[in-house]
Amino acid sequence: MSRLKKLRQSLTEHGLDALLVFQPQNRRYLSGFCGSTGWLLISQSSASLAVDFRYVEQAKSEAPGFEIVHIKGEPMNWLPDLAANMGIRKLGFESGYIPHAAYRKIYTALRKHNIQFLPTEDLVESLRAVKDEDEVKHIAEAAKLADSAFDYARSIIHPGMKEKEIAWEVEKFLRSHDSEALPFDIIIASGPNSALPHARASDRAIQENEPIVIDLGARINGYCSDLTRTIVLGNGEGTFPKIYDIVLGAQLTALATITTGMTGDEADCLARTVIKEAGYGDNFGHGLGHGVGLSPHELPRLTLNSSDTLQDGMVFTIEPGIYIPGWGGVRIEDMVIMQNGKARPMSRSDKIANATSGGLLIR
Repeated sequence: MSRLKKLRQSLTEHGLDALLVFQPQNRRYLSGFCGSTGWLLISQSSASLAVDFRYVEQAKSEAPGFEIVHIKGEPMNWLPDLAANMGIRKLGFESGYIPHAAYRKIYTALRKHNIQFLPTEDLVESLRAVKDEDEVKHIAEAAKLADSAFDYARSIIHPGMKEKEIAWEVEKFLRSHDSEALPFDIIIASGPNSALPHARASDRAIQENEPIVIDLGARINGYCSDLTRTIVLGNGEGTFPKIYDIVLGAQLTALATITTGMTGDEADCLARTVIKEAGYGDNFGHGLGHGVGLSPHELPRLTLNSSDTLQDGMVFTIEPGIYIPGWGGVRIEDMVIMQNGKARPMSRSDKIANATSGGLLIR
């Protein structure tokens, strides 16, 4: 079933005549248009892509099947007439992506044409959560490149090297091996910095026998990957083997036991229980995972209180972690695809923690 057909079914279920789409990944998913700005107006019988002068020719090339509308000015100037001519009376919009000030102006302009402007959530995102064959192919390519980038990072890291240096070398590797713009800033976090789940690479020099969190991703044909490994230079001492073993155990438990039909909350609890029973429940402060596709973070959500239901065709991360302020942290992240009821890993990088000896520090 085509993406537009699925969306139109959703519009019917929500009692809407049409949907206004502005969010870039949603716009690309539905139309193929990759420009930085533009609006989709999709009803039961028509699909328009409204762009300004900069993107008219690009839109014609990238969005076949869409009526290309050359617009000038803000939506409140052209949207009311366009929607009225299409016979729209109930127009949905992406409530998470239109600022309140813009909403008020559009709402006021549409009201003059007796058109309701109604908020929606995740109408397109819920469609994006289940990937088709082409999407899986692109994500797999991005995952393979991320694996290669991690292997490269591990090969160049040495004591005294700054986190920023490593991040830059890895970014150059990714871009020179055909990654598009990176889906997120590369995280290289060592020692105490690794206790920050979203640490920024700094001028701190890498030292032996401390955790080094490496979180990176690639983008191929718009689709992202996300991979995290934690390594140590030297043999690792004291706390590191213990924490690494707990996190790895939690991750392997989730990989082995997540099944189709589970909710995101149920999946999260599989790993969280392992960490909690080891005495580090308060040190695992984020969710177990998130969907990956055109965005590095999308549906489904594998978090506490998430009611998202895991389905075959979904791609998401499994990334438990333990973070101890003043010491550091350990996170291990793989991307998986739900196939035949099970979570099948797409990430292939090994989980050898010792970067210098090549031996498995933790089993």
